[in-house]
Amino acid sequence: MKIALAQTTTGIDPARNAADLVDAVHEAARGGAAMLFTPEMSGLLDSDRARAAASLVSEDEDGVLAAVRAAAAAAGIWVELGSLALRRADGKLANRSFVIDAEGRIRARYDKLHLFDVDLPTGERWRESAAYTAGETAVVADTPIGRLGLAICYDLRFAGLFAALSDAGATALSIPAAFTRPTGAAHWHILMRARAIESAAFVIAAAQTGEHADGRATYGHSLVVDPWGEVLLDMGAAPGIGFAELDLGAVEAVRARVPVIAHRRAIPPVEIAP
Repeated sequence: MKIALAQTTTGIDPARNAADLVDAVHEAARGGAAMLFTPEMSGLLDSDRARAAASLVSEDEDGVLAAVRAAAAAAGIWVELGSLALRRADGKLANRSFVIDAEGRIRARYDKLHLFDVDLPTGERWRESAAYTAGETAVVADTPIGRLGLAICYDLRFAGLFAALSDAGATALSIPAAFTRPTGAAHWHILMRARAIESAAFVIAAAQTGEHADGRATYGHSLVVDPWGEVLLDMGAAPGIGFAELDLGAVEAVRARVPVIAHRRAIPPVEIAP
């Protein structure tokens, strides 16, 4: 089964970003992919929240989502739209991922559970919780590549989420991201491979890359990792479309070889020794 990943340098103009995503959908379809994966914040990447405010609308009003749904239907391809910044009914913001089928229908939604509030040694300071509300539900969806578990960026660091997704039958995990360069260089590859190995599942991580219009820099290196932890695709730092072939029988083979899902147990209370 062939999939495609879009590695993008998303900017501050949603209309331009939508046009780029539509082009990516059609390029993925022409390349024979059954499904396209896009990065976190595919519709707008702008750290200037005052400037971005005018573009932050509800799901029903979002032009990027509408354009991608129409393109998916026209091209006959599934899309995992990594995430969009959307205004919720209560006026707060969500970092929301979508699974869109080949008829343009939304099959699943997932709001990012873990919000990125960190101070980095480089002086970068991020407070995602200042603008966004965390999700409350873990989500899996049935897709052409099997049952797909949904996560977004900082979720990568919380292994319990991926245990829950694989317990719910996920055989592939989507982890779209806009990783910073310092954290990406230190942790991106090792954590992605760890999530694949411990879940005995494919990991598909479409990433933002390069120097963005809002001044930030992202790490790139969109990855596809197989259930044994082998890297099938590493897109490096350049934007573009990458393709990978998934052997869907590999999940069953790896889980038979090392049955981590069958052996997983609920963790009992921790005893603190005197």
